[in-house]
Amino acid sequence: MTRTLLAAASALALLTLGACGDGGAGSQTARSGIWAAGSSTVFPFTTRVAENYARMSGGAAPRVESLGTGGGIQAFCQGIGPATPDIANASRQMKKSEFDMCQANGVTEIIELKIGYDGLVIATALNAPDYGFEGDDLYLALAKEVPGPNGTYVANPNVNWSDVNPGLPSTRIMVYGPPPTSGTRDSWVELAMAPSAEAIPALAALAESDSDRFETLAHTLREDGGWIDSGENDNAIVQTLSRTPGSTGAFGYSFLEQNSDSVKAHSVNGVMPTLDTIASGEYPISRSMFIYVKKAHVGVTPGLEQFVQEYLSDASAGSGGYLQDRGLVPLPADQLAAQRAIASALTPMTAPAK
Repeated sequence: MTRTLLAAASALALLTLGACGDGGAGSQTARSGIWAAGSSTVFPFTTRVAENYARMSGGAAPRVESLGTGGGIQAFCQGIGPATPDIANASRQMKKSEFDMCQANGVTEIIELKIGYDGLVIATALNAPDYGFEGDDLYLALAKEVPGPNGTYVANPNVNWSDVNPGLPSTRIMVYGPPPTSGTRDSWVELAMAPSAEAIPALAALAESDSDRFETLAHTLREDGGWIDSGENDNAIVQTLSRTPGSTGAFGYSFLEQNSDSVKAHSVNGVMPTLDTIASGEYPISRSMFIYVKKAHVGVTPGLEQFVQEYLSDASAGSGGYLQDRGLVPLPADQLAAQRAIASALTPMTAPAK
């Protein structure tokens, strides 16, 4: 398509999008480009696709914002129209409460697309001692409350890693990690803290008898300096590890790949995070990455459909694609083909179970 035709199509789409539904305050404000917002972990992937899309189309790069998964979905679900993002980037699946919020605000058809995998790593500066985290280590180090005498739960008394496990270094427990608004935080408590809690027999029994109480204990991180919320930017955590001797960080594998000259990861249950162990699920703290697309904006926001196609292309999300260079673990070929079929048919997702 010539640039003249692209310009004409964009102008027509702007007029249409300006008239789309009730997008909340400022919904009639014109917007010419694609807008994606959400996960800091997915941010570098979407930014890379945006750069490539802009080169191919000859237009401006889509706007990509790092707000955290929760913040991005919150903005996405505010309504239809140019005042709301076309795409939500997410490092976890959309929650039922978020889906219901979308529905209530008129965002009734949402296309869920899995773009690949990531692992959450526990990392330190290169010159730090080697750690090997096993069983209940992470829970006993980072939970706000731990088992006490006679079936009670007490404030976490562990100060050093060696207090948790004599096989760990005698350095202070000081883990910099994502805040509650981040999808990475949700993944951390579900994939790292909860399984570590279940390695303790009393908590494993509690998970069976009182799942709500178990979840509260397993998902509540200590607030005494053992766990430190560090904002939505995982790169800031990486930089902190180099500046703060003895510190540890929890963040996405993609950031490890980009900073392997300054930080290193440690094993969990004897498995190191690699492309292969994350893709296979052998590495325990592995998760899926998603983008959510507003169906009502497809065919209205200029280039949105083409942008999604580029995101799921072999050159981008396929094995050896440019997103793998950014640290994304690719989907197997059959799974990637299934995601393309969903995108081509614009098949809306069903309500999440929880």
